Order: sequence, then structure tokens, then C-alpha cells
Amino acid sequence: MTTFPLSPAELARHLDQHRITGAVATSREANLRNIQGFLDGDQHQHMGVVRTREWSFDDVFALMRDRVGISPDRAHTEGQDTISAERAVAGLERYARVLGEVVAAGGRVLFATGHPAGLFPVYAQLARVSRRAGAHVVRVPDGFPFEDGDVRQIESVVMVEQHGGLRHTHFPGPMTLTLEKLRRDGQNPPDLVVADHGLAGAAGTRGLRTIAVADCNDPGVFVAEAQGQIEVAVPLDDNLPPRVYEPLTAFVLDRAGLADFV
Repeated sequence: MTTFPLSPAELARHLDQHRITGAVATSREANLRNIQGFLDGDQHQHMGVVRTREWSFDDVFALMRDRVGISPDRAHTEGQDTISAERAVAGLERYARVLGEVVAAGGRVLFATGHPAGLFPVYAQLARVSRRAGAHVVRVPDGFPFEDGDVRQIESVVMVEQHGGLRHTHFPGPMTLTLEKLRRDGQNPPDLVVADHGLAGAAGTRGLRTIAVADCNDPGVFVAEAQGQIEVAVPLDDNLPPRVYEPLTAFVLDRAGLADFV
């Protein structure tokens, strides 16, 4: 029987074993294509990130190599790519420190995801524990329209609903609308946004303290981290069955000093 929380070395092994890191399912073709898509301003890849400097393909490739652990071999253009377990664990340590700091101060925390099938249960657990530990988990006013769906908050996590289901999205719009709705509702901005994809990019670009997880085909999030817009971007496969993230969640809560509130 596995005992949580895992040590950093144990967590790294778990991440690789379940392909959260290591030889992940994300293809090399997608990674290279999305670097170019980000640079071209593709609506699915810019993720609300405003570039504060010029970035070339080589610049972003080097960033993804160094911060994520994609293969450094430029001749590798097809097949699977990789994420470094060591970089992921180091990122989770920093992610946990930020979350713990804001929760300990009783800060306002907003949780949001563009990956409801994988990360929603992770954020819901972080939100429950943060609230028990004294944080103010931001409550968003009732759902409001986004494209042909709605932005909704379920179990304290902001997501996009469409045609009766929860939708995967890269778009920054749901976060922009959420923050505007909070402002019009007379609420102060969050002290911390815990999110991914364009929901993280939009928050960080607006100057909000933001921590995120991102896959190796999400270069915009790592560019935002490099530019200082996102404080922490943790590299990992972001769309696996939620149960495989349970040791990761326990590790974050332990390192954040929140394990006693689980």
C-alpha cells in the first residue's frame, strides 16, 4: 500500500511510471507545431500571453528544452517527446511554496482549469483544503456566457460549459470574463490564481500572481513564466485520468504545509 505524501524521488518515479513525465503521450510533432503556432499568434496557442520581448523559434525551443525537458535533438521531429520528472518535482516544490504562503496569509485564491477531464479534481481538492486552512477561495458570480457556452464555477473551480458538458479550452477569454465579472461584482482581485492554459496566461498577463501546470505542447505558459508573468509553470502531462495525480496533489499539500487540513 502506497503511503502519501511521497518523497521527491518517489514522486519522480511515480510521474515517470504513469507517463505524467518521461516518455509522455504528447507527440514531438505537436510540440514543434505549437512552438510555431505560439509565435504566429494562433488563437489556440497564444493563451493570452503578451510577449514582452522578441522570441524566435530557437529561443522558445531552448526554453522548452531547459524548463520542460523536451528532447534537445533538433533532428528529432517525429514520435514521442519527453518531460523531465526532476524539473516537474522542482516546479511542484515552488508551486507548493507559493500556495502555502498565500493560504497562510488568508489570501484570496481563484482556481480555474481548461482541462476539466484531468485537472478539475486536483484543483477542487486544493480549493477544499485551502479553504479549511483559512484562505478565501474566490466565489464567482453565477455562470455567464462565453461563446456558445458558459463560464461556470463548480466545486470552487472555474471552467467552461458547452452543450451540457465541460469543455477543454486554451482560450484566455474565460479568465478575462471572470476577472471582469468579479470587478463588476465589487470583489477585490485574487491574491493568487491557480490555473492552466489561457486561464493562467490571461491572469498572469493582467499582473495577478499566478501558478500553473502546463504540458510540453503549451509553450506560451513557459514563455509567460520566463517573462515573469507567471510565477511558476510546472511541466507535466495535463490530461491523464485524475487518479494518477493523487500523489502529486498530496505532495503539493504537504509541501505547502496544508496536510493537516486534508
